[in-house]
Amino acid sequence: MDPATDAGAGRACETGPVWTLAFGLALAAAAGLGAALLRSHRAHRKALAEQRWLLERERAHATAAAVRAERERIARELHDVVSHTVSLMVVQAAAAREVLDAMPEAAAAAMAAVEDAGRSALTELRHLLGVLAPAQDGEDDGPGLGPQPGMDRLGSLVDRFAFAGLPVEVRISGAPRELPPGIDVTAYRIVQEALTNALKHAGGAQAQVTVRYSERSLRVEVLNGGPSVLTGDRPPSGRGGTGRGLAGLRERVGVYGGDLDARRRLGGGFRVRARLPLGRP
Repeated sequence: MDPATDAGAGRACETGPVWTLAFGLALAAAAGLGAALLRSHRAHRKALAEQRWLLERERAHATAAAVRAERERIARELHDVVSHTVSLMVVQAAAAREVLDAMPEAAAAAMAAVEDAGRSALTELRHLLGVLAPAQDGEDDGPGLGPQPGMDRLGSLVDRFAFAGLPVEVRISGAPRELPPGIDVTAYRIVQEALTNALKHAGGAQAQVTVRYSERSLRVEVLNGGPSVLTGDRPPSGRGGTGRGLAGLRERVGVYGGDLDARRRLGGGFRVRARLPLGRP
């Protein structure tokens, strides 16, 4: 046999096991890499599923919080519209009943005030219900869906209370300006709540409303000389309020970064004072 042929055959015998070992190692490495990739893919899918679950849970919590906040807002609006207006109507109806025989003209005027207060309440309720259930395409919103009350209606509000037997003095300092809608209605509700409490519990004492416009804030103050139900004094009827109105007002004011203080005055009666921050005009 040719020596060269024997040498080639020897080298082939030597390299054969090496290639086999290398091929086996490559297969093992590929299998390990495939298993690692599979584990990584499964871990990634699991992480995505967990992240999706967390996002859905946060979205559900945010939706629930928004629903609660909207329910609270609606409850405050309903309290403002119903409680304040009904208080005025009750006072006017009682006055009409007392003078019905002796002063029929005064009784008729009081009943006209009751009618006016009722119409105003219906207008606000229609607006609120229209916001809750907006008109469908092609439907008419109707004439009752006006804007929420604001400080531009302060004069008519004061006139109602004055006609109901609560004299109100109004003082305005600074240049009145257009207010953001939320702050506008909040300031109006502060005056409305304070005057309603005065009418129900202050025994006919005079009230004073002060509105101060400045570059940075709107300040509203309502003073009354009668007994204060806000700090525990018993009203003439012997029945106090629930305090829900003022609690709701504090929440309203707090939303805009302001503050509200309601307390008894040293000389009797009570004071409601609020500050609502404003941006530059």
